[in-house]
Amino acid sequence: MSTHSVEDIKRASVGLRGSLLESLADPLTGALREDDQTLIKYHGSYQQDDRDIREERRVAKLEPAYSFMIRTRTPGGVVSPSQWLKLDHVATTFAERGLRITTRQAFQFHGVIKTELKATMQAINAALIDTLAACGDVNRNVAVAANPLQSTAHAEVYAHAAAVSEHLLPNTRAYYEIWLDEEQVAGTPQVEEPIYGEAYLPRKFKIGFAIPPFNDVDVFAQDLGFIAVIEDGRVVGYNVAVGGGMGATHGDDETYPRLANVIGFVPAEGLKAVSVAVVTTQRDWGNREVRKRARLKYTIDDHGLEAFRDEVERRAGFALAPARPFVFEHNNDRFGWIEGEDGRWHLTLALPAGRIVDDETVRHLSGLREIARVLEGHDEGAEFRMTANQNLVIAGIPAGRRQAIDALVAVYALDAHRSATPLQRDAIACVALPTCGLAMAEAERYLPALVSRVDALMARHGLADTAINLRISGCPNGCSRPYLGEIALVGKAPGRYNLMLGADHRGQRLNTLHRENIDEAQILSELDALLARYAAERDPDEGFGDFLVRSDVVAYSHPSHYEVTT
Repeated sequence: MSTHSVEDIKRASVGLRGSLLESLADPLTGALREDDQTLIKYHGSYQQDDRDIREERRVAKLEPAYSFMIRTRTPGGVVSPSQWLKLDHVATTFAERGLRITTRQAFQFHGVIKTELKATMQAINAALIDTLAACGDVNRNVAVAANPLQSTAHAEVYAHAAAVSEHLLPNTRAYYEIWLDEEQVAGTPQVEEPIYGEAYLPRKFKIGFAIPPFNDVDVFAQDLGFIAVIEDGRVVGYNVAVGGGMGATHGDDETYPRLANVIGFVPAEGLKAVSVAVVTTQRDWGNREVRKRARLKYTIDDHGLEAFRDEVERRAGFALAPARPFVFEHNNDRFGWIEGEDGRWHLTLALPAGRIVDDETVRHLSGLREIARVLEGHDEGAEFRMTANQNLVIAGIPAGRRQAIDALVAVYALDAHRSATPLQRDAIACVALPTCGLAMAEAERYLPALVSRVDALMARHGLADTAINLRISGCPNGCSRPYLGEIALVGKAPGRYNLMLGADHRGQRLNTLHRENIDEAQILSELDALLARYAAERDPDEGFGDFLVRSDVVAYSHPSHYEVTT
């Protein structure tokens, strides 16, 4: 393992270059040098290996089956039909297991080997999409409300989010030199990073834009959240929320999930200034000594919310106005066809765990390829929008095209949203095993079986049509935002999970630990008893998490730490 800290590696990297070129050229291993495994994250990729065969290869005295995950930077998850086809080609040419939609509205490609890494990056760039800053200690892919019901307002919010994303990109040309063969200026590269500085941020940073009454991006889980305030159909500004984050470490009270605090309102023209002020305050105030305590949520708790807000206002050059009222109804997607105010239609499809593949049971990759071909070049304004809940919106469709789209959806069995239970439609899982190095238990591969068994319990108690948010994570780092699930499983060991309960349906209350380190039989037994009580004792329209809190099944020692009030 590298003897250098992440902070040392960043400072010595010469603008994220390191020795990546040398690592990529080394024919003796499928891996990168240790320090370069850190630096490649800023270029949008992680080195991984197949943990299913790790021991087999060790016994055979072979190095692990190294490959790379590549993640796109696609603010708001928006791509054109032409881009979709190009990314489909990337997946079928260089990657394994098709396309995958992440909980940050990006694509992930898995299983790319080192010798094809550069060609894959160039193919993604040929689609006019890049992977710069999709990972690493920088602002990552900006999440945006996905379903453009209020067409004008959604377009404004998306434009604002894309502008913030672009403004917060690193300045270094390393990405373009290493992957796209841009010629380096002679001599030692000069790296000017006015926003990030020589060591970038202390940890990763996430931004999300929500449009009430729907919280489909889980805005309070973001380091920096913007809640759109719309008047007469136009965006006048945003309520600003800071300090959200899902990551934790088992058994370590110094780490915890946290919901963001709303600190005020900013007019739309002040959006970039506030974004830079928050990012640079975290850059300068964040903990660079203890990496597990380096996220913005800990910076705020260590310095105090008032002091943090004062510093943000000082750096922005103006005071935030008082927050405007807002109401969220739920944090899920809306499935099926919905008409926008401009007369165009938007179809949201349910894609379990965001996985888009062709295999012995489904042909979803082929189906979406055919839909993209129907739309490409014919319907200006048609686009694909990935959701932060790992689903897909085919957006901007003229009324006359709906029949053609519906026919393809039926042929390729993309219509699970019509027959799936609410539990199936809304469930989220991270990738976990076999490729994620942090995973302690299964998540994505376990999700179908888990949902089926919980659905059976719900049907037994007359709850088959009841919406309950279920989320599963292979580890406590929280990529699937498990701490906002009414029911959540957080991996503890193979086949064993912490059972978390009690979040609400709006993304405004965290869940809390109910049972620790239990297996499936114990999980189902616990849920069976609680669902029986819920069916018998709930109030009209009362959510499962709300019922558990009201009934004192779930108790919070410090409620203000777990819930956003408006």
